[in-house]
Amino acid sequence: MEARERKFGRWMLLLGTAALAISMVACGSSGNSPMGTQTQTGNVNVIMQDASTEDWAVIGVKVLSISLKPQGGGPAVTVFTAPSPAPMINLVQLDQLGEILGNAQVPAGTYTGATVTVAGNPGDVQLTVSNDPETGFPGTAGATIPSNQIQIKGTQGSSGSLTVPVDVKFDSPLVVTANQSNALGLEFDLSHPAFIVAHVPVIAGPTIWAVNFHAPIRHHPIADIAWLVLRHTYGTVTAVATDGSSITFSKDYPVYPPTNPETAVQTSLSLTALADATNGTLFYDMDAKTVSTLTSFTSVAGSLNGKFVRVAARYQENGTLVAVRVWASSSFNTVWISPEGHVLHVNPATNVMVVENEDGVAMPITVDANTEFFFRQPQDSLADATPIATGTGFLAAKNLVRGFKVHVGVRDASAVPMVASTVDIEIAKYDGLISAPNGTSFVYTRNFHTAADDYSVTLPYISGTTPNGRDANGNPIDGFQWWNFAYPTLADTGANAINDFVSATNGSVNFGGSVPAMKVWGVSYVTWNDPANPNGWSARWTVLLPTPVPLGTVSTAWSANSNGGTIAMQVPGGANPVTIGLSSVSGSATLVYQVDTTGGIVTITPQDLTSASGLATVSAALTVGTPVKAFGIPQADGTIKAYVLFYLTGTQASLQ
Repeated sequence: MEARERKFGRWMLLLGTAALAISMVACGSSGNSPMGTQTQTGNVNVIMQDASTEDWAVIGVKVLSISLKPQGGGPAVTVFTAPSPAPMINLVQLDQLGEILGNAQVPAGTYTGATVTVAGNPGDVQLTVSNDPETGFPGTAGATIPSNQIQIKGTQGSSGSLTVPVDVKFDSPLVVTANQSNALGLEFDLSHPAFIVAHVPVIAGPTIWAVNFHAPIRHHPIADIAWLVLRHTYGTVTAVATDGSSITFSKDYPVYPPTNPETAVQTSLSLTALADATNGTLFYDMDAKTVSTLTSFTSVAGSLNGKFVRVAARYQENGTLVAVRVWASSSFNTVWISPEGHVLHVNPATNVMVVENEDGVAMPITVDANTEFFFRQPQDSLADATPIATGTGFLAAKNLVRGFKVHVGVRDASAVPMVASTVDIEIAKYDGLISAPNGTSFVYTRNFHTAADDYSVTLPYISGTTPNGRDANGNPIDGFQWWNFAYPTLADTGANAINDFVSATNGSVNFGGSVPAMKVWGVSYVTWNDPANPNGWSARWTVLLPTPVPLGTVSTAWSANSNGGTIAMQVPGGANPVTIGLSSVSGSATLVYQVDTTGGIVTITPQDLTSASGLATVSAALTVGTPVKAFGIPQADGTIKAYVLFYLTGTQASLQ
């Protein structure tokens, strides 16, 4: 299956001990404690993440506020408030990374949900197409979508002050413990099929992009803060501890869209990062062009106050931050200009990699014999601080491929092309069609729009004794784990995980005719130098992603069963109808959306299969001839287990 047919499941956002990379100021609450007291508070670290995309270079949003809902009612507790005007954040940069937003003091107690409020005025959402999107993507490479072609759904308020409040119900309550650090995780799944829907008119006219914030945000518990990979944090140093053990800095954000030279947006959020007294903190003086390893900041204390810094840090179990690497300069532009983004191309013959930066610009970066490669492993302080490779051989061995998320340190920001001094591999992942699964490894085959980026790679599973985080209950996990997309709390772990994975990835679906067979697609996040593959990558965990089915029509109407129901659908060029299974089981129900286009306005209406009324509406709508588009996982019996189903009403058009 071509890459264009895999447009699902490659972004994700986390919030809580993971927050949104946006200039919001965390504030304490003076509201009542949900437990009936007003004196006991706990700290909630606020961070956000997402995952990557091949089609978009920029998905820019403005988050205005985030508040927690106490169990049993009572006033909401605000944990984030954006400054005015609220800056924009490019969610594409937060690929499974956490950006520290704040450390709010929250009344101790139990919270069962959150409200995330985003700005909904024209221009408050920016979409810029990648420089090399998938084949068939309806946007022009590198182009920014005009605001009049973006329809933000679910807005409230008056013109100029439109907002979209999104309520999120937690999978399990957040219990804030007094005088302890706590963590909340929310996923903002940017690749959810109902998040950004492209409506391509049959008649002449521009593509309309409907943005639905109510679709992709959900709870994602953080089992172990020490495993959280943090995005580099910018700031202005305000103090160095008298004993040199730490630096304190006020959080800064770059202006977005970027300016030239880039300037800092300063906030009142204060963060403290400890020096790594055991392994040493790498300190890069960007003005003097020197590098040193510090176990204390004492030697630089005299010159560091007032300087801008970029900090690669990790959380300890107690919620404190340790600086792994620090870049410092009297100019914000100097610490910012080092490219951050996803690897777009790698050319081992020329030792050049291309990184798509914050503004969506493709930047060529030269790797030379002295370039050091680091792989972020915050749960292992020594590994996090030690380069995994040096020099061009890392590219020649194809250990860096398209889709990795990196932050590059350059020797001279004015050089053309820039030469990398360091490459922080923040996220290493492979994705594609899964084949040849067995008890020790499986194969990914990935085809891109640019054929030179294609790869076919055999990934071993990590060793069964390798620590691999914690489950939703806080229990340690050893060895490989996997799950179906959107259900990370139902991860398959333990002795049977690999055998179950092999069984789950052997399915395929055949529409016949000219339609290629549909096979299982996945994404794996990998780790370096596991005992299963010394000096190479091994799969730590894999997510099975729903495969998009081409837009087709219902050929056999809805038929109810004990789990929900089924339809059969036919697609253009296909000779065989294929059965699509839809679940009405609470907690794992298929997400169904009615998409109506009337007068150029796209309306997306969710239908709840777990309710009698929703089930009745959907069963009545899915009659023979109804246009439908499904996203699901091929099963061993040749059917598709649907995660999402759209059915179309109104003016006929195609969904991308």
